[in-house]
Amino acid sequence: MARFELKLPKMGESVAEATITNWLKEVGDRIEADEAVLEIATDKVDSEVPSEVSGILVEQLFGKDDLVQVGQTIAIIETEGDAPVAKVTEEVAAPAEVAEIEKTIEVAKDVVAAPQDFSGSDKFFSPLVKNIAKEEGISVTELENIAGSGKDGRVTKEDILKYIEDRKDGVVEAPKAVAEAPKVAQPVAAPVQKSQQAVPVSVNGGDEIIEMDRMRKLISGYMVASVQTSAHVQSFIEVDVTNIVKWREKVKTAFEKREGEKLTFTPIMMEAVAKALKDFPGMNISVDGDYIIKKKNINLGMAAALPNGNLIVPVIKNADQLNLVGMAKAVNDLGNRAKTGKLKPDDTQGGTYTVTNVGTFGSVFGTPIINQPQVGILALGAIRKVPAVIETPEGDFIGIRQKMFLSHSYDHRVVDGALGGSFVKRVAEYLEAFDVDRDF
Repeated sequence: MARFELKLPKMGESVAEATITNWLKEVGDRIEADEAVLEIATDKVDSEVPSEVSGILVEQLFGKDDLVQVGQTIAIIETEGDAPVAKVTEEVAAPAEVAEIEKTIEVAKDVVAAPQDFSGSDKFFSPLVKNIAKEEGISVTELENIAGSGKDGRVTKEDILKYIEDRKDGVVEAPKAVAEAPKVAQPVAAPVQKSQQAVPVSVNGGDEIIEMDRMRKLISGYMVASVQTSAHVQSFIEVDVTNIVKWREKVKTAFEKREGEKLTFTPIMMEAVAKALKDFPGMNISVDGDYIIKKKNINLGMAAALPNGNLIVPVIKNADQLNLVGMAKAVNDLGNRAKTGKLKPDDTQGGTYTVTNVGTFGSVFGTPIINQPQVGILALGAIRKVPAVIETPEGDFIGIRQKMFLSHSYDHRVVDGALGGSFVKRVAEYLEAFDVDRDF
């Protein structure tokens, strides 16, 4: 018999941990290779962890709701035979190894005792200084005590590098971990949770009381945090998309036959948004304190509804580099995997601007909430047949046109009305100038 360590797999470049939400197998259960053993959740995506081997589950090392780091062993599976699988190490380490392990543990204790979350500090630190501090294991208290030579006493890159050098040389001594708990600020996007919240009671006895699921609690926290963070303002514009409707109707059958993909309006809209973001890079930014971060890549978030009614935003990476066929494939792939719960954590990371299609549910327009830390989100309204004035050289007349509203919400802290309005107008211009003779 061999004992196999089931580890939390790597789920993406930006994902370091996950929460166990449910054990699908219990101790003593038989597990086949590639069979799901447990369910996990990151901050946005739920997924399953399959077993790499067949065998019997003999130990669960974590319980439900426990937070697990990528690479940590979460279960032990006993396999038949002497297959070359990972085994639990039980040998006693050599004295030198023990000393090295103890040294590592002491360093880890210092880091744990002083969490490096500088958002709770009353003093301002640039992103560069905070990154250096995190890499060097400098706590909030330690950083606050560094004498800054910058404007208004701010700590500069040179200040923190000199402090690190002095600390290594013994000129200054790093503070020891203290019993007093350091102040830790909640991340801006973290949902607000109340400890031991009382369950509401139905007044008339007929109301049904249902606790929010994990994802709905997260969404609730994100939405409240976004409204509290950004100064939301909206611009609306009506667009004539008659040419797009006619073109899609003409080519959709041939498109599906050639590409094996359905052609919806969404990729056409996303293509126009990506072009407009290249024209107005001031919309493709994020905010970090008093700093504006201009994004190199255009990664379009695509809000999608899940079967349970919750919302998720998968991201089309480098959207400006895709032609219409590539955009359609990306939209359909992410949309289908969102519906079936097959999205990976990396699929929802790195977005620089978001588009949401409120018209799917019949809404003419909406006022969407910004997906932090982005500074804008565009809502696509329903396409409707409406009477409209049509200008011709022979004069004006009334005709039936296909129109829709674009609703642009943007962060007024960094985006003024001129930029916010010009951007959505450019999207409209690309849509109205759509070439009905183009190939796909």
